[in-house]
Amino acid sequence: MGLENITIESKGARKRRFDDACGLAHGLDLVGERWALNILRELLLGPRRFSDLRAALPGLSANVLTQRLTELEERHIVERLRLPPPANVQVYGLTEWGREIEPMVLAMAKWAYRSPGHDRMLPLSGVAMLLSLKINLDAAAAGDLALTLGFDIAGTPYRGQLQAGRLSIEAGAASAPDLAYRGTARGLAARFYGKAPLADLEAAGVLSLSGDRDLEARLVTLFALPRRYEPMQKGSTPAA
Repeated sequence: MGLENITIESKGARKRRFDDACGLAHGLDLVGERWALNILRELLLGPRRFSDLRAALPGLSANVLTQRLTELEERHIVERLRLPPPANVQVYGLTEWGREIEPMVLAMAKWAYRSPGHDRMLPLSGVAMLLSLKINLDAAAAGDLALTLGFDIAGTPYRGQLQAGRLSIEAGAASAPDLAYRGTARGLAARFYGKAPLADLEAAGVLSLSGDRDLEARLVTLFALPRRYEPMQKGSTPAA
């Protein structure tokens, strides 16, 4: 699907927060504001409408979302686009350079999963759940397993491809997937990470599956959240 660029008049760069030539410092100048990385996370699988971003980030006000998007546009990380007819709606997407942030976002998420203070039961967006699958796939265990996957999370379709120990996911409906899930982000999390029985999730109305159930049972064994970091007790002696 083609996308039409919507140009905006730049309001000029915001004042930098760090007087430091380090790339990390400048990176924080670019994306260090509250909510900026969350917004970029939501755009990693494809362009989204303003209303989609609001729904995915319920703690973010419309005013702050507008401000962050404007800043990210001015910094050439995000761009405004228009979907072609019949949709003909404005969406926000990552620029070519903006998309290069994905490895950093996924690496930070993978690192933070091990935090002793991470509450894994907090609200979870569909994009965040699917990105977690990319992060937490056991590539060695996946081996040469090749699958086309479909996900419909609260009415939004995504397609995935598992091949050579790597999982790719993008927005859009899958064509003839081997396995197709329909449900909520929490339903997927309960299945892939909680290993909840599929029948229980279907009975609860949070997840359903189309496809070979034996194959699906093998698939879910390939995913696990990393173990939490266990800090030493206060007063203990570090190992030599």
